[in-house]
Amino acid sequence: MTEENIKYNAPTEVREIEVLNSYELEKEAGKIVPKGGYDYISGGAGDEFTLKQNTKVWNKKGILPRVLADVEHPDPSTSILGHDIRAPFIMAPIAAHGLAHESKEAGTARGIAEFGTIMSISAYSGAKFEEIEKGLDGGPRWFQIYMSKDDELNKNILDEAKADGATAIILTADSTVSGNREKDQFNKFVYPFGMPIVSRYLTGSGKNMSLNNIYSQSKQKITPADVRFLKEYSDLPVFVKGIQSPEDAVLAIGAGADGIWVSNHGGRQLDGAPGSFAMLESISKAVAGRVPIVFDSGVRRGEHIFKALASGADIVALGRPILYGLALGGWKGVYSVLNYFDEDFKRVMQLAGTQTIEDVKNTNLVDLN
Repeated sequence: MTEENIKYNAPTEVREIEVLNSYELEKEAGKIVPKGGYDYISGGAGDEFTLKQNTKVWNKKGILPRVLADVEHPDPSTSILGHDIRAPFIMAPIAAHGLAHESKEAGTARGIAEFGTIMSISAYSGAKFEEIEKGLDGGPRWFQIYMSKDDELNKNILDEAKADGATAIILTADSTVSGNREKDQFNKFVYPFGMPIVSRYLTGSGKNMSLNNIYSQSKQKITPADVRFLKEYSDLPVFVKGIQSPEDAVLAIGAGADGIWVSNHGGRQLDGAPGSFAMLESISKAVAGRVPIVFDSGVRRGEHIFKALASGADIVALGRPILYGLALGGWKGVYSVLNYFDEDFKRVMQLAGTQTIEDVKNTNLVDLN
């Protein structure tokens, strides 16, 4: 355990921030977030090949500029599972927001709620449901679960999530063991605070524990039966997150999944896997419109959101850029990042001659390689 882990000094400032692009956000956040926390947030598995592919793979598809398209003031609003949202992106579930800012998930939640989209709450949150609700103030939220090996404890967690107002459950299925996150090993990184939601099935609160230790105490054998269990017990829509193959998408739908979440965990699990966007189109064809598709991993620009929607996604989930905004400006920084993506995406919509999200989905991208 390093001294930094014992005395973790997360940023505290709350302010609006200027966002030129999300890559610069990452650099600026690296200057103020303690090294162990920053490497945990920004790093990937192994050689970080897949982490890098997540942002490189966008360049294999192009968007054709369209003129004489009769488009002005594009409308990015959409809906999913009965929620009307301002733009086609939501907050992805990410653990331990307190590594980025002292306000933890409550700060992220307020920025999300002020903007007007959906918060995905991670079971590995460093904040309690009640603290997050103070930020959300009634705003919509989904709950992402890392399952316990004990289904009675899973039932307790689901009961709390439902009581908190969750309207969907996200089963993260790609993290039965931790990826080979060498930066965390080099830093001897442990969480500097507890994880109140899952502490009931940990031998400890989560504080001063490594990710390997925490994953080893969660359920490692995920099957279609787990999808059915979550759906039947919670009586809520269930997304299966971590889908990277058409076969797994079909399997999940067969088990009763109400949504497919295309993701490679931001390149943090199996290194050597393709960039997530490379698999989206084939997965979308396999899903064939039966359930909604959420996409994440490597989304850094408005063009990326556009390409994901044009390739079959219904919604995009944003992860690291929001945490960088949280680090740089608390809830106001989160709001600034969401506004950046909103404006950037609308600019792309305008230049591509698309007035609505349906127009974007009906756009044909062109192969560049």
